[in-house]
Amino acid sequence: MELRVLNYFLTVAREKTISKAAAVLHLSQPTLSKQLKDLEEELGVQLFIRGNREISLTEDGVYLQNRGKEILSLVDTTTANLQKNEVIGGDILIGGGETQAFQFLSVILNDLMEKYPDINVHMYSGNADDVKDKIDKGLLDFGLVIDPVEKQKYEYLSLPVADRWGILVNEKHELAGKENVSPQDLKDHSLLISNQTLVNNQLSEWLGGNLSNFNIIGSYNLLYNASLLVKEGQSAAFCIDGIIHTQNSGLVFIPLEPSLTSRISIIWKRKQIFSNAGSLFLEKLMQIQ
Repeated sequence: MELRVLNYFLTVAREKTISKAAAVLHLSQPTLSKQLKDLEEELGVQLFIRGNREISLTEDGVYLQNRGKEILSLVDTTTANLQKNEVIGGDILIGGGETQAFQFLSVILNDLMEKYPDINVHMYSGNADDVKDKIDKGLLDFGLVIDPVEKQKYEYLSLPVADRWGILVNEKHELAGKENVSPQDLKDHSLLISNQTLVNNQLSEWLGGNLSNFNIIGSYNLLYNASLLVKEGQSAAFCIDGIIHTQNSGLVFIPLEPSLTSRISIIWKRKQIFSNAGSLFLEKLMQIQ
């Protein structure tokens, strides 16, 4: 599959008609139609459903659209990094969960961008499972993950910071006035938890080893939307301190007792070849250890 033809396909998927896509690509409609037909024959699948007014994608077409975007994004990043190899520049792609530890990285990143204007930083927010998947696919250089996370197949550094766990409730919640909460305090309350598997294992241990003894009503990926649910109801969300600013928000953060903290690590693929910008960022990280 040629990248040029993949771009043709993505343009048609976006524009939804051959005529509009042909105009964008500066091709004739017959030429574009033939390229798409050849692509379907090469792959042995039908990519489009051709309607009277618009073209829609089959399931195979949707799959190719999603992966095609990732492929072209990786090509663009690789090209940019190669073209900037003579100077300190290029892209640093960092993904991470919601943690105040990103402020630790921000100091390094801001210093690099100030000294080297050709460095660009691209950030992605997601839980550890999302971040590791994108690192595996080459779509991220580094991942900031909240332990416990399986890191055996990655290179990693443990950062000199830690996050404190607690619950987030609205200010009228029955527990809102407490200085801290124990597992017993949470027995009769509706709870939201992170959908990250190993984090749930950690919380399960803190709760006594069995989540089924508690009223777990749902899970979340990123905390902001969960905080809106908490604000308007009587549920409590297990979360990390400082992600949601509670001052004048109608929300209250209450630490767990006994205390539960998580270390923070930054991970990257083994034998990863970085742009000179990525290499310099890693060098600065190593100096702090």
